[in-house]
Amino acid sequence: MTPPAYTTCLLDVDGVLAEVSKSYRAAIVSTCHQYGATSINDDVVGDWKAKGGSNNDWKLSLDLINSDPNGQKDLTLDQVTETFEGFYQGKDGQPGLCELESLIPSRATLEELRKRSKVLGLVTGRPKKDCEKFIKKHSLESIIDTYVCMEDGPAKPDPFPVLEACKRLGIQPSPSVILVGDTPDDIRAANAAGCKGVGVATPEAAAEQVKQGKSYDSTQLCLAMKECGVDLILEPGFEKLLDYFPVN
Repeated sequence: MTPPAYTTCLLDVDGVLAEVSKSYRAAIVSTCHQYGATSINDDVVGDWKAKGGSNNDWKLSLDLINSDPNGQKDLTLDQVTETFEGFYQGKDGQPGLCELESLIPSRATLEELRKRSKVLGLVTGRPKKDCEKFIKKHSLESIIDTYVCMEDGPAKPDPFPVLEACKRLGIQPSPSVILVGDTPDDIRAANAAGCKGVGVATPEAAAEQVKQGKSYDSTQLCLAMKECGVDLILEPGFEKLLDYFPVN
């Protein structure tokens, strides 16, 4: 079977570029516990992410609090956002969970992908300042050509972020353009834009599956992406993605 030929790559950030199990995901759980929603854990967050429509972690935190019978009611999104940001960014001289993030793929993989794709864009639900902070921290300025963030318009699964990234990069949306993501929302956004969605397993979830003697792509999010029409699913770090791009 001939592998699909891709020409242009867009990347999600959380779970694809950035390892966020100890940052964004942990901030969700800590925020929920702050307001009495102690039933919320990593597995519950994963369940909601797999269902889709949970691209905004501030809103997701509020929804999860409201879903817990013991969660504090009548909270506003602003209140929950402030609490979340305290955990994520740091507060009162305490370092934030954002400091625990790391780069998942190797720099060599990203540089070669940028070379073969000619341009490389990010499509993320992160606020712009968080996206820029991660890019700067890992010296990705010379690799990333554009980034579409939370403030730019409707979030995934709406196709807007993918279409906007294509527009900024000067390319036409097509099945040869891919968005690499880790959730159903990523795949739905790519497909709705006339592009292809490529899935990647998150490191912590893939490691747990392998520990249990299962395939890396049998995680809950991977199964959900398969139901959304994902083109293929790769291991964390997506090194094998290079095999699907022609060598320039």
